[in-house]
Amino acid sequence: MSRETLWAPWRLNYIVANKDQPESGCFICRCQAEAADKENLVLLRGLSSIVILNRFPYNNGHLLVAPAAHKGQLDDLTDAEMREVMQIQRQMIQLLDQVIEPHGYNVGLNLGRVAGAGLPGHLHWHVVPRWNGDTNFMSVISDTRVIVQSLESLYDLLRARL
Repeated sequence: MSRETLWAPWRLNYIVANKDQPESGCFICRCQAEAADKENLVLLRGLSSIVILNRFPYNNGHLLVAPAAHKGQLDDLTDAEMREVMQIQRQMIQLLDQVIEPHGYNVGLNLGRVAGAGLPGHLHWHVVPRWNGDTNFMSVISDTRVIVQSLESLYDLLRARL
């Protein structure tokens, strides 16, 4: 049996930058406050929402859609904020359909840490494109995901279509 090698050199930048200093605070609020959209992978800013490419994607095209304001419960959102978050999710699915043509999506919200929310204080919906056959032995036996496109390349491609 031959051994396969999966090269992911772009991951080294993350490892080196974050090995001694865990990120503190809310990364969504930090991205909202800063103007460095490309560096922060901020794809879109709405009137009361923000879309960010997930730095740790489950699949190519994995987006986070969040209210701009730091709110941790659905009841905290105004009707206008809720409406915009839902409308932007629809817009992002249409964009991903045009650009990377997935066969389907997982769209969801982890509400509370016990439900899997890594950032329970700031609501955010995951929009995860899926393709027929995109689950494989890598995630089953080695807890490894294969992402076929760099975040920077995907960011440029999606921004060009907005």
